[in-house]
Amino acid sequence: MILLELEHVSKRSRRGVCDALDDVSLAIDVGELVTVWGERRSGRSALLRVAAGVEPPDVGIVRFAGRDLADRGDERLAEGIGYCRTAFRASAGQHVVELLAATQLARGVPRSAARSRAWRALERVAAKECATRIPEECSGEELVRVAIARAIVGEPRLLVIDEPTIGVDLAARDGILRLLRSIADDGVAVLASTGEGTGFLGSDRVLALHKGRLRGEMAPAELAPVTELERHRRARDSA
Repeated sequence: MILLELEHVSKRSRRGVCDALDDVSLAIDVGELVTVWGERRSGRSALLRVAAGVEPPDVGIVRFAGRDLADRGDERLAEGIGYCRTAFRASAGQHVVELLAATQLARGVPRSAARSRAWRALERVAAKECATRIPEECSGEELVRVAIARAIVGEPRLLVIDEPTIGVDLAARDGILRLLRSIADDGVAVLASTGEGTGFLGSDRVLALHKGRLRGEMAPAELAPVTELERHRRARDSA
């Protein structure tokens, strides 16, 4: 069943000097993990922002669960999408669990329920030990896991995450990708992006984006990706 659909979407760059997206159409099913691969300035970040409803398209339609995301009359529509931001603003030393609970408090969730949801989300991403730390005390991998927890704390139907392995040590990158795969296996559609040749580990499909246009689609059997550690080993052996 199609959950997210982009129909002939175009988007001008923020400076307006070129097309960030040019006539992009795609569909993502419930529980599917789709990765957008592209080089820097290919438009992959713009695609994810538009898909998540963070920015509107200049042309075209974005539908989520069959509804136009531009329909702001239904505030619950966007709540079904968890847009993952891996950066954390300065928050006067707030602990991670408080930061996650705050996103629920802002939506009117009672404090006790908000904290319970925050703890469950951290446990789901294997970052429960970060709960009583401030973000600055977490490693790169832990920050990504906490960011994913913050995005799924409201139990969205779609998770959108831009370059999930940025800032993560080589040995930990595959663990992040496997986490996204497990989230998709739980029935949550996942749309991710990567500029790396191994950032699509576990994906159902990989979409190639170049200069704002989709140039093709590949299945895992065609890609046969190796893990980050395996790629590092091969490079070392050939040196």
